[in-house]
Amino acid sequence: MNILITGCNGQLGNEMQLLEEENLQHTYYNTDVAALDLQGRLPQQELDITDEAAINRFVDEKQIDGIVNCAAYTAVDKAEDNQELCNKLNAIAPSYLAQAIERRGGWMIQISTDYVFDGTNHRPYVETDPVCPNSTYGRTKLAGEQAVLANCAKSMIIRTAWLYSTFGNNFVKTMIRLGNEKSELGVIFDQIGTPTYARDLAVAIFAAINQGIVPGVYHFSNEGVISWYDFTKAIHRIAGINTCHVRPLHTSEYPTPAARPHYSVLDKTKIKQTYNLDIPYWETSLAECIENLERER
Repeated sequence: MNILITGCNGQLGNEMQLLEEENLQHTYYNTDVAALDLQGRLPQQELDITDEAAINRFVDEKQIDGIVNCAAYTAVDKAEDNQELCNKLNAIAPSYLAQAIERRGGWMIQISTDYVFDGTNHRPYVETDPVCPNSTYGRTKLAGEQAVLANCAKSMIIRTAWLYSTFGNNFVKTMIRLGNEKSELGVIFDQIGTPTYARDLAVAIFAAINQGIVPGVYHFSNEGVISWYDFTKAIHRIAGINTCHVRPLHTSEYPTPAARPHYSVLDKTKIKQTYNLDIPYWETSLAECIENLERER
């Protein structure tokens, strides 16, 4: 198969590139997303997924059989002031990709988010729970889900949450940096979810590709449940940071332009049963990520 992976410079895209060596039975085309450049600059040799004609040409010329769309506008707070661009990347672009691959009879995996829910549940969200996004980011990602499902018969939506990796900017790397710089740090304790190591998600995506796409909506994160505050405490403990006092904050003490889900734990039963996955516990994966970060220093 010839597979297009968009957003290759992001956390998940980078992790997928690392795993490609273990999946050499396919040919992968990794592309960054030029439209993510807010200044409108178009880097050379990049595929602009907001350009429908460019997508069609690329998919036809490279004879693409499947698409993994890791690209998105993920700046949750900035999205409130950049709604048009956010919608273009998170909703319109996936529609273009889905239509292009459908014409070739191919498949598509669209990466989505827990932000399609409002976070008022008190039990893990299953795929059939009603969606109710309360932010621009969540609404545009939901629109992207719907566009892909409507335009590509062999499409798979994977919702994930609290993504981190050794690549890019993320919560884990930020908490390590701040823990080394500051003597005290306040972190939200009343938002509950499950961290997701991007490498584990990449493994799940390759399992779906290699076993065969079963269309539908799926949830994926690591196992377990934790707050941002407890997550930070674990990050510092594993990273050997003991000079920073971490204190719990209410969400109301740290207002943001975009609303965050208070509860975003995802039930992963469907994807585990469909692809026979053994998903690691969040702390096991966190320790692996921090070990990799320290090795890269």
